[in-house]
Amino acid sequence: MTVQNADRDSIRHGKITEKPLRERPSFPTWAIKLTMAITGLLFALFVLGHMVGNLKLFMPATDGVPALDSYGEFLRTIGYPLFPREGFLWIIRIVLLVAIVLHFYGAFALHGRSKRSRGKFKRTNLMGGLQSSAARYMLVTGVILLLFIIFHLLDLTIGAGVASASFEAGAVHNNMLATFAPERWWVTLIYVIANLALFLHLTHGIYLAVSDLGWLGKRGHAIMVILAYWLPAIVVIGNIILPLSITFGLVS
Repeated sequence: MTVQNADRDSIRHGKITEKPLRERPSFPTWAIKLTMAITGLLFALFVLGHMVGNLKLFMPATDGVPALDSYGEFLRTIGYPLFPREGFLWIIRIVLLVAIVLHFYGAFALHGRSKRSRGKFKRTNLMGGLQSSAARYMLVTGVILLLFIIFHLLDLTIGAGVASASFEAGAVHNNMLATFAPERWWVTLIYVIANLALFLHLTHGIYLAVSDLGWLGKRGHAIMVILAYWLPAIVVIGNIILPLSITFGLVS
């Protein structure tokens, strides 16, 4: 490895320079990778649970209350009365927000360190297939997902800006029907594109997380195929079916 700004006087006289190749980082790389692995798997579990809950859109109403609205009320009353109404839900939101900050910090920190270490040399197609493409665009898909999270919160949680004119807090079923109405086809398109980015991000992210956590043993390959390919595929297909079904009039 070439040492930048080497002590050429020492080298000329046969002395070994004791200067480090690079400055010691404030946070070790292994700690950042561990943090990203844990937060990444946390997000994977969250999007899986979120998708399963949203599929209640297709379930029949009970006593005139849509199943999706009952599910939304359940989330707001988890732990009540031990926790105040929506208290546990806010704990989940805060944990996810902290995880997002840590995940993005780790992503850009590792990207910067990797770029400085490689210099002008580039490593391409080392893994082959879909994993190489997913790895190449991890930062891009990550930024797309961050922008989509903001859009999604404004659209179906806060009800501001991009939300439909008929948004009503707590009316999850009707809000979903309104936002994916045929005349708002562009919202459906945004959700489809974001979920394709989610598939690429998850498939490589889960692979890296399981690998960094040391769960890839001799028999781990079969499990990895399920985790890194089938799980993201199931999540994304479930997420895409929802807006498409409403936009094309299959759910009302």
